[in-house]
Amino acid sequence: MTYDQRLAERVRGVLAPHRVVEKKMMGGLCFMLRGHMCCGVLKDELIVRVGRERHEATLAEAHARPMTFTGRTSRGFVVVAPAGLRTSRALERWVSRGIELVDSLPAKADK
Repeated sequence: MTYDQRLAERVRGVLAPHRVVEKKMMGGLCFMLRGHMCCGVLKDELIVRVGRERHEATLAEAHARPMTFTGRTSRGFVVVAPAGLRTSRALERWVSRGIELVDSLPAKADK
């Protein structure tokens, strides 16, 4: 699979103040902060880590749906449709959720 290069660049812009590691995973591009996946780009959609506690509430929002990978729903992650990412402000709002969640986790040790 491929990922939208333009969307990836937009996400990089939001994440610029942070120390980010990019990894090609799941057929797309994942952005890692402190060893945890924060968000990613798959095709033309954004994957955001929101946590299990906020999963259901986030799914009630416009443009969000469950992340289903290999036939299983990944609780704690949502997929945001392109319509929910049209403006810089909207993209920043979604990516900020992933940053906030990862900031609440202990950092993973470097391998």
